[in-house]
Amino acid sequence: MSSISRRVILLSSVALAGAAFLGPAMADGLKITIGYQTVVEPSKVPQADGAYEKATKASIDWRKFDSGADVIAAVASGSVDIGYVGSSPLAAAASRELPIQAIFVVGLIGPSEALVARDGAGIGKVADLAGKKVAVPFASTTHYSLLAALKHENVDPKSVEILNLRPPEIAAAFTRGDIDAAYVWDPALGQIKTSGKVVLDSAQVAAWGAPTFDAWIVRTDFAEKNPEAVRDFVKVTGAAYAGYLAKSDAWSVSSPQAAEIARLTGAKLEEVPELLKGYAFPTLEEQASDKFLGGGTVKAIAAASAFLKEQGKVDAVLPDYSKYVTSKYVTEALASN
Repeated sequence: MSSISRRVILLSSVALAGAAFLGPAMADGLKITIGYQTVVEPSKVPQADGAYEKATKASIDWRKFDSGADVIAAVASGSVDIGYVGSSPLAAAASRELPIQAIFVVGLIGPSEALVARDGAGIGKVADLAGKKVAVPFASTTHYSLLAALKHENVDPKSVEILNLRPPEIAAAFTRGDIDAAYVWDPALGQIKTSGKVVLDSAQVAAWGAPTFDAWIVRTDFAEKNPEAVRDFVKVTGAAYAGYLAKSDAWSVSSPQAAEIARLTGAKLEEVPELLKGYAFPTLEEQASDKFLGGGTVKAIAAASAFLKEQGKVDAVLPDYSKYVTSKYVTEALASN
């Protein structure tokens, strides 16, 4: 199995292709390159509506990535300024002391990420994974959750053939019968559920003591040069979450919000309302609290890093991860409301 530390420093082809766009500002104003993923969550609505461009007064180049490891590689190369990652690739990047900071906790992951066994594969519980082929995007939150589940159920990871596949590749391999199970997120998750069954999800793994979350991160040099733009990005994101939390029932199948999310993520429109419930979304006020950016996120990154070190996925654990998390932009966004 390839190590996370190696994957983080490998530049993805997407990141290399985008290097030509590097630079905090263009002749006609600020340009921001944002790496997003196909996760079903509220900030896809302002992304679709152009609210981020309006608030930051910037030209934004939105780039879709299949995994957090690829986002980290692009951020590390300088071709992405702000990116969406899971807690596992975030912890791996911080452990390698990459110049990044978490600026917004997207949500605690629950049923939105799950381990699905293919029908007929003979897998009904985690212990049945021994001797089976299981696909997962390496360096992702699902990779972390899979390893945590194996540890909890006393299954030797070496007894499982764990394959490194991106979500689109997982869906195709699952359909062909090339793999027995996969741990992934939507839209691939919804696709493989049609010919498989959920063995466990990340809510259960969290209950076992290995919670995962997603977060928006920023390259520190970009943030230092453009603090107002980062603040406004956080403000728009927080407003999207507040809108959903205030009237979640209004984000129904027939709503424009669900349609926009489905279009950007590739998720099935009829599944969007239920998928949104697969996360616990913190408010802008909660972001700055001790539970999240005010302290809890630092502890969560440290705990994830310790686990990854134990699994041989990172080389070392830092004594302090506080420099990789900041509540500065959340606090400033609240003050500017």
